[in-house]
Amino acid sequence: MKGLILSGGAGTRLRPITHTSAKQLVPIANKPILFYGIEDMAAAGITEIGIIIAPATGDEIREYVGDGSQFGVEITWIVQDEPLGLAHCVLIARDFLGDDDFVMYLGDNMLEQGLTEFVEQFETARAAADAPQLTETAVVPAAQILLAKVDNPTAFGVAEIGPDGEVVQLVEKPEVPPSDLALVGVYLFDPTIHEAVAAIEPSPRGELEITDAIQWLVTSGHRVNHEVLVGWWIDTGKKDPLLECNRLVLDTLRRSVEGEVDDASSIDGRVVIEPGAKIVNSTVRGPAIIGAGTIVEDSYVGPYSSIAIDCRITHSEIDNSVLLRRSSITDIPRLTDSLVGRDTEISKGDARPRATRVMLGDHCHLEIE
Repeated sequence: MKGLILSGGAGTRLRPITHTSAKQLVPIANKPILFYGIEDMAAAGITEIGIIIAPATGDEIREYVGDGSQFGVEITWIVQDEPLGLAHCVLIARDFLGDDDFVMYLGDNMLEQGLTEFVEQFETARAAADAPQLTETAVVPAAQILLAKVDNPTAFGVAEIGPDGEVVQLVEKPEVPPSDLALVGVYLFDPTIHEAVAAIEPSPRGELEITDAIQWLVTSGHRVNHEVLVGWWIDTGKKDPLLECNRLVLDTLRRSVEGEVDDASSIDGRVVIEPGAKIVNSTVRGPAIIGAGTIVEDSYVGPYSSIAIDCRITHSEIDNSVLLRRSSITDIPRLTDSLVGRDTEISKGDARPRATRVMLGDHCHLEIE
């Protein structure tokens, strides 16, 4: 089985962060979101992975991921020149995928349960095709989708499930949902999907929709199985869900203090201090992670904070926030629920007359105390 990770989106919902960086590289607990998907595939035994990238952010993603050897996998890069839909990604990945089964994964989704059980279930069902005891009525699945129970199914693509556990219909944002089971961004396909993506037409928004391709499989008589997600699932495409995901992952931390902590400082709870970080006359209360090369001085870093490498926090308090690399926070009495981009400086000025002075790019959101 091969893997296909989609990392070509523009990330408009995370601007201004994504004006200068790919959304899949925004860190969760100091690790790029994309890395979690690659690691999940490797844990499921998938070592050949194609990654869909866009021209604007592809070079940066290539630089971060490399050849895949750090994950124990082999990466093939596939460029999608225009965002023409998820099914279009399958279309342009045809040469890489060949006639193999594959798992398709949205690069900005995060799952608690991993992929191993999901993949094993599909492979077991596919292997039944060769079993001598297979009955004439048995149908081997051409696809398997992952579903999650949601409170507001009218906002999602929703699956209608038949009596034998097969998907009988997919409905996009229905006014009257046939179930509360929404599509999660993880799919398993056999080679039949290539016929499906070639047969469908673009949707009104001009994209080849993967839901249309799966519906084509159902309508054409192919079996589509499903599994209901165990644990949480988060689309990290917006700030608040990203911060929530950061909290959930930080809750799994194991304490590790490898950086320098002076005698005047206090490290409480599940805290990771990476090598090269320095904590001076400060308190860090977990769960939290402090990146390599970061200096925290005369400050308080509270729970659910992810501070990337080479940051500087001085005379400040911060909690429930994600700081990207080389950010600087100075003389700020309380920073919370925040996502701070790379090379960003936040400070309290002493100039008179006292006023708030800012330089903000497009699509920013600023709250003043």
